[in-house]
Amino acid sequence: MTGPRGVGIGWRPEIAGFVAELPGLRFVEVVAEAVPATGPVPPGLAELRERGVTVVPHGVRLSLGGAEPVDPARVAHLARVAELLDAPLVSEHIAFVRAGGLEAGHLLPLPRTREAVAAVVANVRRAQEQLPVPLALEPIAALFDWPEDELDEADFLTEILDATGATLLLDVANVHANARNRGGDPVALLDRLPLDRVSYVHVAGGAERGGFYHDTHTDPVPPEVLDLVGALCARRRPPALLLERDGHYPPAPALRAELDALAAASAFPVVT
Repeated sequence: MTGPRGVGIGWRPEIAGFVAELPGLRFVEVVAEAVPATGPVPPGLAELRERGVTVVPHGVRLSLGGAEPVDPARVAHLARVAELLDAPLVSEHIAFVRAGGLEAGHLLPLPRTREAVAAVVANVRRAQEQLPVPLALEPIAALFDWPEDELDEADFLTEILDATGATLLLDVANVHANARNRGGDPVALLDRLPLDRVSYVHVAGGAERGGFYHDTHTDPVPPEVLDLVGALCARRRPPALLLERDGHYPPAPALRAELDALAAASAFPVVT
């Protein structure tokens, strides 16, 4: 199995036709919970696999950062989807989505404490025991820091990666959003992250609202995020970059332009 390479795009049913027509496409990502564990694979994804396009399942409901043990049934679903898609790896978030039997419906940030590190590590190891492929972990965008933080972002992530052997799904849009909303230098963070452990990179758009930058996935990728892509690639180019879009899909020429901009910023071949 070949891992993600080059420029890719998040596969969504609404843009499946557009994605199918990208001649140079080598990988896509799909929300794992959108694929039935019992099959069949959605037709558009099945056709991409037949073309040799790598498909990476991206989980959103494991709650790896929760204080409660990860739900084995949710891990089993992610594992089965990986098998159905012949995926080389799966990815999930360093976040929690449930507590005390309640589902938040959102990815919620963790306090950067060693207690939180221990909880994430324990859940990641539980997941890894069930998963047939490696796991990449994505830090999320958040509007605030918890007051009891003991570690900064780089140390928090590195401790988790060191303890689990997981790789990093780096979202440069999240890096930008966190720097805008919580302070800090996004390029300085890149300099302290283990970039040699990056499996692939997310790139997405956002918008300013109410004094905060929101990582919407429904707006164009701003120049500042493309600049971060260039800064990242100047340090260590990741194996792959993925454009995330989740609603308010623009016309095909606009999507092609965003993919071309990613290719230009990273010096990867165009896929359009």
